[in-house]
This record gives sequence, structure tokens and C-alpha cells, in this order.
Amino acid sequence: MQSMTTTEPLDATTDFADRLRLAVTRLARQLRRHSDTGASPTQISALATIERRGPLTLGELADCEGVKPPTITAAVNRLEQQGLVERQPDPEDGRIARVVVTREGRKLLARNRSRKTAFLAQRLAALDDDERAHLASAVDVLERILAPEPEPDGRAR
Repeated sequence: MQSMTTTEPLDATTDFADRLRLAVTRLARQLRRHSDTGASPTQISALATIERRGPLTLGELADCEGVKPPTITAAVNRLEQQGLVERQPDPEDGRIARVVVTREGRKLLARNRSRKTAFLAQRLAALDDDERAHLASAVDVLERILAPEPEPDGRAR
């Protein structure tokens, strides 16, 4: 695979971006097929964010997920109905509710991650050492691409 440089024509960069987008989209679709949660991708993403960053208010969660408050409210309502999250009063201001993951929510996330990781591990095992090394380097680059862009004041978003 040739490396992309800033001296290459814009068309080559655009073509590469298009191939990367399609590959990532297809990978995400395959990973979703290995999910047995019964929850939507939005719900699973919100649940994982609550687990990682919680307890969170609905506004904080909407900001983390990059969605509008009504979208996150609907997702949290469904997660709550399924017993995967619960709302708890904020210890400093009882008028504010914070969402936390329940034990069942943690189990669902663990099971979901395990199934998806097993699928990827099986596919990676079919590659040779050189291909796995290339993918490892690509993951480092993807993580850098996906890192939050700094705010004008230098803080991460």
C-alpha cells in the first residue's frame, strides 16, 4: 500500500478517503451483525459512554454523543425501560438527575464487546504477521484521526 502525502493530487486523497470510509462502514455493519443486544447503535453507544464517563446528566450525555437532547432522551428512556440504566438524583443538587449503568447494562456491554472482539480476532487470525502489523499501525493512525480536535483555547473537545 502506498502512503498518502500532501504532494499527491487531491483526487488521490479523495479516492483514498472514499475507500477508507467504505471499509470502515462495512466493518461497522459486520460488527453490528455480531451484536445480540436488541438495542440500537445509538442506545449501545450511549450505554457505553455512560459506563465510561458516568454518571452523566442527559445534557452531558447528548454532548458526549454529539446528538440533540431529544435523541438522547429517547435513547435513555428505552435503556431505562430495559433495565440497563437508571436515573439517580445528583448528590449536590437533587433537582438534577444523573444516568448510571445498571448491573444488567454492564453485562450486556461485556457480552456485546466479547462477541464483536471474538469475530475480529477470528478474522485477524486468518491474516499473516505482516498484514496484522500493517493493521496495528493503521489503528494507531485511526485513533489519532478520531481524537477530539482541540478547542481554540487548546483544550480537547
